[in-house]
Amino acid sequence: MYLSVRSSSLRGSARIPASKSHTIRGILIGFLADGVSRVSHPLDAADTLSAVRCAEALGAKVDREDSTWVVRGAGGRLPGSPITLDVGNSGTTLGNLIGICATSAVPITLDGDASIRTRPFDSLLTSLKELGAVVESSGPKGTAPITIHGPLLGGSAHVDGTTSIYLTPLLVAAPLVAGDTELIVDGVMNEKGYVRMTIDWLRAAGIDVEANDDLTHFRIRGGQAYRPVDRAIAADFSSAAFPACAAVLAADPEVSVLGLDFDDPQGDKEVFEHLRRMGASFDIDGTTLRIRRASNLQGIRMDLSDTPDALPMLAVVGCFAEGETLLDNVAMARIKETDRIAVMCAELGKMGADVEERPDGLVIRKSALHGAHVNGHDDHRVVMALAVAGLLADGETRIDSAESVRITYPTFLESMRALGADMTGHEE
Repeated sequence: MYLSVRSSSLRGSARIPASKSHTIRGILIGFLADGVSRVSHPLDAADTLSAVRCAEALGAKVDREDSTWVVRGAGGRLPGSPITLDVGNSGTTLGNLIGICATSAVPITLDGDASIRTRPFDSLLTSLKELGAVVESSGPKGTAPITIHGPLLGGSAHVDGTTSIYLTPLLVAAPLVAGDTELIVDGVMNEKGYVRMTIDWLRAAGIDVEANDDLTHFRIRGGQAYRPVDRAIAADFSSAAFPACAAVLAADPEVSVLGLDFDDPQGDKEVFEHLRRMGASFDIDGTTLRIRRASNLQGIRMDLSDTPDALPMLAVVGCFAEGETLLDNVAMARIKETDRIAVMCAELGKMGADVEERPDGLVIRKSALHGAHVNGHDDHRVVMALAVAGLLADGETRIDSAESVRITYPTFLESMRALGADMTGHEE
């Protein structure tokens, strides 16, 4: 599918879908628990359904009712014979299952789509091997397909802090090990919001985790058992960035973004602080965010080490800010669904953006964008960011691989059109 987008003004309200990251954690922790877990108001999208299918293949039973998914867990008991799991496009599912399957007595193979097969997990595999895991096979740089088994023995392991997906699976698996585990992050821990989210879920499931304030040193007692959880899923700040930034650029006069809980540990709520520093104006009233068009955005430096998923959208915002916008300290954006630094530089360049690629980020200068035929690279966040760029561009913008928005924001097109966006999907 491709999207056709033309210049538009926006008004009205958009309700944000549930968090992908919260939903997947709820499903997998529900599988690890011995009993019945309830995950209410989950995200029903491609990535979360991949997690459901994998949990069921491992022995869970998942009933997807209207507003609540009921997970009957297997208490951490894994299949007794080798199996292969397909995670689709879900890197969050893959990473966490690598950790869980490292506790298996028999080899389990993890695989996914073409994009997943490019995502490097060598750092995670190295940490797991320090704890006793056996990696029978993997692709270059630890890419899928990955075949792994245990037993994990506990002890001490070093962790690459580049991205939370190298740490979170260790936190999830360590309580299942007989011995205690100590995890030491080498350097600075990036994506701290996702780490805090994981710890929050573990504690809700009765797991004891000790962590220092910098999230660089962890102690997890072995031999613990996951308890069932009963939790509502918060709205997704990562998804909210797209209609919110679109409103900052094109509201007439105001757009309301509904459902956000600023007390939730999601790291991407920091996007709104970045926008405020650029000169954006909005009011928070409970879970309603009212956003007005910004008349004079200013370019700033943004450290995106904790919010790398925001790079595509903030790169677009930078095109409309006076002076220079620097998206910095975000090299991990190169190992997401695509190399988002290179991709956003190339695709915004096709639209006339003055953008410069750096090893760990982007420099963007104020630009007059024009419509163009651009490639979404099968990356949901790239597609949505380019769609917002098209709302401010002169002429028509065509974005390929637009079906990828179903990964995390299946109602994106409907939500944007309800706000007044001239945005149409076409089957190719």
